[in-house]
Amino acid sequence: MAIQGLALAAFILAAKATTWVSAASLVTFIFGDSLTDVGNNNYLQYSLARSDYPWYGVDYAGGKATGRFTNGRTIGDIICNTATTAKLEIPPPPPYLSLSKNDDALLTGVNYASGGAGILNDTGLYFIQRLSFDDQIDCFKKTKESITTKIGEDAANKLCNEAMFFIGIGSNDYINNYLQPFLADGQQYTPEEFGELLISTLDKQLTRLYQLGARMVAFHGLGPLGCIPSQRVKSKTRLCLKRVNEWVLEFNSGVKNLIATLNHRFPNAKFTFADTYGDVLDLIENPTAYGKFNHLLINNPTDA
Repeated sequence: MAIQGLALAAFILAAKATTWVSAASLVTFIFGDSLTDVGNNNYLQYSLARSDYPWYGVDYAGGKATGRFTNGRTIGDIICNTATTAKLEIPPPPPYLSLSKNDDALLTGVNYASGGAGILNDTGLYFIQRLSFDDQIDCFKKTKESITTKIGEDAANKLCNEAMFFIGIGSNDYINNYLQPFLADGQQYTPEEFGELLISTLDKQLTRLYQLGARMVAFHGLGPLGCIPSQRVKSKTRLCLKRVNEWVLEFNSGVKNLIATLNHRFPNAKFTFADTYGDVLDLIENPTAYGKFNHLLINNPTDA
């Protein structure tokens, strides 16, 4: 049942992130974790982060699991439909691992997101297989090489320059890394040091995407991770963990500053931060405004 709450939160995230996107932007490249994965992990034979179970996809077209970690559409699906495809009925970008090297679909957008992925390469290590953000950028590099072979260097650069790049990543760096007591990062770094490590790593990654041609980039921030079931069960009162939410806010603030720096460093690009923390927190703190079903859903953290 909790996956329907994820879908509602995803819609809020998507609505915020699409406000800056031109309706003319048809090519979309999506990077991220389980909130935007549309099936890449299905192609990773040994991955433990999978969503090919019957209860996934019940509200998606066809009613069957598609590799999306939700009951319906992902953030990326909603963004593509809202910003670019609502009238044209163009399908959302397919998972990268489903395409061949010379697939024509590469020209219309690709989804590289992978459940369990993080900014750091060691995030989600216990899932065995997943595409980290660095891995996803490597995949995009290969995509651009294939596009260049198809249409030439100038046209490939133009396509990438005019495409939308949507990135949603960072939750697993906390939930499936720093907040896990048996992993090294939680022992090695203070919360402030870990946040700085994430921001400095993200700086290099976003700079690399720019060098590969990205000019319109939206990064959506983290929601109140201290309120998700795996964190609330650690509280005697079953309420949100304040310290975790404070770390998230510090991370979001760091990304905002990084976005401002990148826009100054690369004046011919537009980096945007989609801040949805407050919207999702309101969904949690004022659930009755969103209906009785969601009230029961959000306030029962053991129902995940």
